[in-house]
Amino acid sequence: MDNYRVSRRRFLATLGGLSAGMLLRPAWPASAAQERLSKPVPASGERLPVIGLGTSRTFDRPPRSEQSRALRPVMQAFFEHGGGVIDTSPMYGHAEAVLGELLGTVAHDRKQLFAATKVWTWGEQEGIEQMQRSMQHVGVERFDLIQIHNLRDWEVQLETLKAWKAAGKVRYIGITTSHGRFHDELEVILATQPFDFVQLSYNIGNREVEQRLLPLAQERGMAVLVNRPFMRGELFSRVRAKALPEWAAEIDCSSWAQFFLKFAVSHPAVTCAIPATSKVKHLVDNMGAGYGRLPDTDMRARMLQHMQSV
Repeated sequence: MDNYRVSRRRFLATLGGLSAGMLLRPAWPASAAQERLSKPVPASGERLPVIGLGTSRTFDRPPRSEQSRALRPVMQAFFEHGGGVIDTSPMYGHAEAVLGELLGTVAHDRKQLFAATKVWTWGEQEGIEQMQRSMQHVGVERFDLIQIHNLRDWEVQLETLKAWKAAGKVRYIGITTSHGRFHDELEVILATQPFDFVQLSYNIGNREVEQRLLPLAQERGMAVLVNRPFMRGELFSRVRAKALPEWAAEIDCSSWAQFFLKFAVSHPAVTCAIPATSKVKHLVDNMGAGYGRLPDTDMRARMLQHMQSV
């Protein structure tokens, strides 16, 4: 759910030739022997790639239009580079319909796709009808994951989701927030309710959820999806005109985007990060973070220290 198109474009334009050799070389792993990084869903052991795709803002285009068709190469590149998890929501305008349109035009294995959406409304019947529309828009018989968006009417929607899961209409159920003001309430919910997934904002510049929510999710056996891994583009602003440190090669990073993503997904509680983009070059760059080595505890501390100095 992280929209960073303008920030990253300005960031790269500002760099110009200053550090092109460091930042703009091919983002794909140099060694074909590197395997795609994945992490297990605690509830089942199913493994998911650590880098997925968000659709907030970037996929909100008029369906069956020139603008939506322009996203087709992004979707194709996502699957070609080992992608699986795609996250959307009725809140994102036309994103669900555009996602369904694109899935119908690109080559992919349905088994590779992990389709996630959200329910974002009030009332039991309204929630049921919204989720049914979401299935029609995306073109799936069932979603892999449906999440309660920003805690909206969560007690009512949870009862429906539990019933759908028991009936095999959805594989996993979850809850989300991208707002710190909901963290206290979310903590109480996670401590008492049977969610398989939680989605929240986490990045190297905003680590509030490390204090309580990530440990709680890990303790409760919940998978974690990370939105806003680039802090809505602010992280790129912080490193504008700064060369990537040479030691980033120790974790197979060739760009700042990979640096930021690998920090997020290396947290033990995090399962997958879902950056959003409408640019193929950014998509390929992001997917490169899903290969090679992840930072260990010492490297994460080094990354934090470096970001505090830039």
